Amino acid sequence: MSTSEASVQSTSPFTRGSNRRQVLTRVAGAAAATLLGMPVFAQSKTIRIGASFDNSGVEKANGSGLFAGSSACINAINKAGGINGSKIELVLADDQFKPDVAKSNALAFANDASVLAMIHPLGTRQTAEIMDAVPGMAVVGPNTGTVALRKKNAPNTFWVRANYDQEVDKLIATAAVLGINRIGIVHSNDPLGQSVLAASKASLAKYKLEPAVIATTPSTISPEVEPAAAAIAKAAPQVVITGLAGTAPAFIKALRKAGGNSTVYGLSIMASSLTPMGNEARGVGFALIVPSPYSTRFDLVRRYQADMEASGSKDFSLPSLEGYMDASVLVEGLRRAGPAPTRAALIAALSSIETFDMGGIKINFGRGNREGNQFVDVAVIGSNGRLVS
Repeated sequence: MSTSEASVQSTSPFTRGSNRRQVLTRVAGAAAATLLGMPVFAQSKTIRIGASFDNSGVEKANGSGLFAGSSACINAINKAGGINGSKIELVLADDQFKPDVAKSNALAFANDASVLAMIHPLGTRQTAEIMDAVPGMAVVGPNTGTVALRKKNAPNTFWVRANYDQEVDKLIATAAVLGINRIGIVHSNDPLGQSVLAASKASLAKYKLEPAVIATTPSTISPEVEPAAAAIAKAAPQVVITGLAGTAPAFIKALRKAGGNSTVYGLSIMASSLTPMGNEARGVGFALIVPSPYSTRFDLVRRYQADMEASGSKDFSLPSLEGYMDASVLVEGLRRAGPAPTRAALIAALSSIETFDMGGIKINFGRGNREGNQFVDVAVIGSNGRLVS
């Protein structure tokens, strides 16, 4: 990603650099504009979008990937003249994958009258904090598939990825088609993990199967994976469904060290963490909630690749494609919100999106629906870390 684009801010005014006086000055100026009857976003001709995610911790690979993709999309839009005469600016706030920091970042964005919406928060607990903290702001494309969050029916939250139930069901269906009937589960002992466990049991029941073994790790970010790996290795299921994210590589290595030869299937959120493993990840399968970033049969992917290269990056990845899609949906909402958008107008505009074709993937939010995308596929890591889907 190019650092020369003025539209993309690589540091946050809420977590580093700026002081309180600077923030208050900007908020006061925005308030004055409002008193004069002039919408902040129309007056400044810059639409500011907040992005809180992990840019320094265990989920940095996912976070930086999401931001690279959304930045590439926004850069392309700005180069083409912006939206309704306004340029778009992304403002990054690193939450270090800590829910309390994510909440603080979101509240800071909400209190800044120049920030219109938020994009792709990362993590289940982080997203839960953010969507509750900013009920009057649109939150587009959270990077979590936890079903419980979607059941809250938050009117400000627009999901661009399929949920974990759909991912797990696709993985288990794939195994069942191959005649596999001994399937184990490893999950973290937290809301994400409980969601994966429930989805796995429900999907297995459809095929009249019971889990061959269930193992847990302490949390999504805990490196303590050896006991779970030992339990899976001892039970020796044919396939293990891995409900882990950034700690998945450590689990896979521990499983092999313990003598486990089970085929590993995982959630989409673990995909980016597998790249550094090289050939150690060969044969690992996982759910895709976006097309392969190399599948140029999709017009979406061709456009994504071109915009990534124009932003100075050829590092095509699943997270960056997801971030690109999130930004594309947000941009469509901004188009519909008109030349003087408000937070409420953007939420209403996003709510009106139906059968929006991004280039092979369609988004539908109409009639109260907030889960806009049902796309799920399965990929396998081949030689040299390349995806085979």
